[in-house]
Amino acid sequence: MTTSSSPTSAWRPGMPGGDTLPSGPAGRPTTPGHDGHGPEAGPATVTIGSYPDYPSAQRVVDHLADNRFPVEHSAIVGTNLTLVETVLGRMTTGRSALLGAGTGAWFGLFIGLLFGIFTVGNWITVILVGLVIGAIWGAVFGAVAHAMTGGRRDFTSASSLRAGQYAVTVDAQFAEQARQLLGRMHMTAPPSAR
Repeated sequence: MTTSSSPTSAWRPGMPGGDTLPSGPAGRPTTPGHDGHGPEAGPATVTIGSYPDYPSAQRVVDHLADNRFPVEHSAIVGTNLTLVETVLGRMTTGRSALLGAGTGAWFGLFIGLLFGIFTVGNWITVILVGLVIGAIWGAVFGAVAHAMTGGRRDFTSASSLRAGQYAVTVDAQFAEQARQLLGRMHMTAPPSAR
């Protein structure tokens, strides 16, 4: 008896290999990374040090690199992440129109340059007209966009992620070598000036 092996044949219990579920959305789970969904599962890692700021962790990895450690098997991992939104200033309709005019001017300059390339006559005029029209439309759209918010967000800000600690991790097979190099780093002090 032959069984169909086409992709349209359905899996049924009792079929050869029927003790395992087929892979797929309702089938058996697979390890992340092996099926193309999710991050690649890498080797086990060991934390060799934890530092309060990024430059300290960077110095450790730099020290490992200077001592011919295979740093491609290491990582700096930020933990205890905090989102910090720094308020830069108040946003008014006028300021929004000014920012829109700047963005529109750049876009108009780009369009003007494109048309200017194919212009036989005065190409500088084409570029300037594109810049001015872009600035006017950008200002109009900026002002309208701000007016439509209804005053819900009348400020500008910049967001950044900050970590509370930075851990240096290495693959488990290189952990002992990294610890030895790290021990030498802390034992070796710069010579004192006499």
